[in-house]
Amino acid sequence: MPHEILTSEQMADADRLTIAGGTAGYELMQRAGQGAARVVQDLYRPQKTLVLCGPGNNGGDGYIIARTLKDAGFDVSVWSPVPAGNLKGDARRACEEWGGNSVADFVGASLIIDALFGTGFNKKLEEPILSIFDKIKNSGCEVVAVDIPSGINGSTGETDPATLKAAHTVTFASKKLGHCLLPGKDFCGRVHVLDIGIPQNIIEAAGVAAHENHPDLWKAHFPHKRAADHKYRHGHAVIAGAAKMTGATRLSAEACARIGAGLTTVIAPPEAGEVYRRTLAPHVIVEDRKDGGLAGHLADERRNAVLIGPGAGLEDMAALQTDVLGAIQAGKSVVLDADAITAFSNDREKLYNALNKNCILTPHEGEFSRLFPDLKGLKTERARRAAELSGAVIILKGSDTVIAAPDGRLVVNTNAPPWLATAGSGDVLAGLVTGL
Repeated sequence: MPHEILTSEQMADADRLTIAGGTAGYELMQRAGQGAARVVQDLYRPQKTLVLCGPGNNGGDGYIIARTLKDAGFDVSVWSPVPAGNLKGDARRACEEWGGNSVADFVGASLIIDALFGTGFNKKLEEPILSIFDKIKNSGCEVVAVDIPSGINGSTGETDPATLKAAHTVTFASKKLGHCLLPGKDFCGRVHVLDIGIPQNIIEAAGVAAHENHPDLWKAHFPHKRAADHKYRHGHAVIAGAAKMTGATRLSAEACARIGAGLTTVIAPPEAGEVYRRTLAPHVIVEDRKDGGLAGHLADERRNAVLIGPGAGLEDMAALQTDVLGAIQAGKSVVLDADAITAFSNDREKLYNALNKNCILTPHEGEFSRLFPDLKGLKTERARRAAELSGAVIILKGSDTVIAAPDGRLVVNTNAPPWLATAGSGDVLAGLVTGL
């Protein structure tokens, strides 16, 4: 499957297996350095460039980049925190083949190539790196990171406060979790993934942490409408209407209908029915809530998807729990958002025991922590564990939204724009999921 995301440890295993299969380590380094240099040439005109080279293989990539850019007409210098004589293996060979200008300090370049540390970095940045990073930040020049901006842990996204923010990051074979999870994601700029000849079967053998959300993962399953279809071939979605925060319900209902649900019905509390009838689009059906609650509206088997939670409020948590459990017990596909999740904060086992693979929860971090208070650590692992524990699909929202299935599949959404940070975006998401 394409669009793999690896941990730094998995990437190291992929490198090792590729070398064991007959590709020399220096050949991989040459491909990485020359490929990264080509990306720089595509992005920038020849100019005064400083390449920061670390003591390991990432620094070796940097020396090859410096040599390649110099040959292409760039005015290149190299800075390293370690003497060339202290380098070992392929990094030392790359340094010797560079043989160009090395400087003792920041020399006022207009372009910086950060090849100090790769995705395996897991400590704090120290002097003299801190001082040169500070000068680079004050200079305002652009930074291109090799593999990952130095200071980011490639397996977790944890980031040293001194890390340089890159305009572009050139990485190899696949993205790493550190490119996709906050806070590291915000330091990478545009990420360019280069093929350096690591075979797909080796990447799979090394292990895959997650996949990056992309149409390739789901476009074959998208419910496109065909000429012979009728509305019931695309489901009848039922949305529990809020009594007071009707805007949340209306956003969900409109999103549900627009994504393609065959029918969309809002079950309106008596006091809010007129609001919904006056404000919802004509293609959204409004029904007055029956005395028996939401379950009384679900007898028709064609009503196959139910959304509960947007704008619901917590004034009557018992009734909200009854609606949720009744919808699940009725065999519907159920989406739980917002207050429908929080309503079970003190009855977590009751919800865990009811949920199944046809249920989807869409919590933000606060709602997630109330329902799964014992789950700590990396966002991907918390989402994965929550899906296993509950038996439901978890969409753990944020700029680095993580989607986890009970069978262990994990997808990270990396392209969320910042303007989604506004009231109502979660209600729209819940409606889209229900419609699909």
